[in-house]
Amino acid sequence: DVQLQASGGGLVQPGGSLRLSCAASGFALDDFGIGWFREAPGKEREGVSFINVGRKFYADAVKGRFTISRDNAKNTVYLQMNNLKPEDTAVYYCARAARLPFSLWRISSYYHYWGQGTQVTVSS
Repeated sequence: DVQLQASGGGLVQPGGSLRLSCAASGFALDDFGIGWFREAPGKEREGVSFINVGRKFYADAVKGRFTISRDNAKNTVYLQMNNLKPEDTAVYYCARAARLPFSLWRISSYYHYWGQGTQVTVSS
């Protein structure tokens, strides 16, 4: 079975850092693109970052602060989040993409398998 397990969320002060992990099972990570999305209360789910075949993409709101990476040996994708801001507060999800044009990585309907989400709260 395809499974994605997101972890690493928590409470952090503004300016702090967190590293999210997305552990995959049931498939080889390097065969698929993996995206990170987030959903804040009252807002639509939005794409944060995406990685596939060495290409990496970021939402404008997180460029320069977040870094996505992949460890194929551990079958895990990471999202390193630095200089966190209160507006980064959300539930973060990782998801496995179907085939998609890279320009459409933000569209959640292209992702068929989702992890359970991990809460990130940025507050003083």
